[in-house]
Amino acid sequence: MTVAVNANHPYTPAFKAGDTVYVSGALGVDVDYQPVAGRDDALDAAVERMTERLATAGAALDDVVKLTYYVTDLSLREEANRQLERIFAAPRPARTFLEVSALPYGATVEIDAVAYVGDRG
Repeated sequence: MTVAVNANHPYTPAFKAGDTVYVSGALGVDVDYQPVAGRDDALDAAVERMTERLATAGAALDDVVKLTYYVTDLSLREEANRQLERIFAAPRPARTFLEVSALPYGATVEIDAVAYVGDRG
């Protein structure tokens, strides 16, 4: 079991158990935890944070098999669909898309991910 630790978080941003990596709370914020403005930009910032967290546990975007999007505006769904088509090859990861009343740091998007880093053959 591998744990990626970051002193800025009271939780583990990326956790590897066997061949699976779990990424929690990748927000649409910049490196200073300021919310990123703009619909596509906020989605891309969340993916960037997710990618950084995946890397700390030895995973990459190509390893992602499941995503959960938490958004403060359900109408972001179409932008999220276009983002998935842009960054993931088919077959794309399974995805859940949920609206929430608020997110930390004033973000409009948060993404959780599950990645599989074992043999896919």
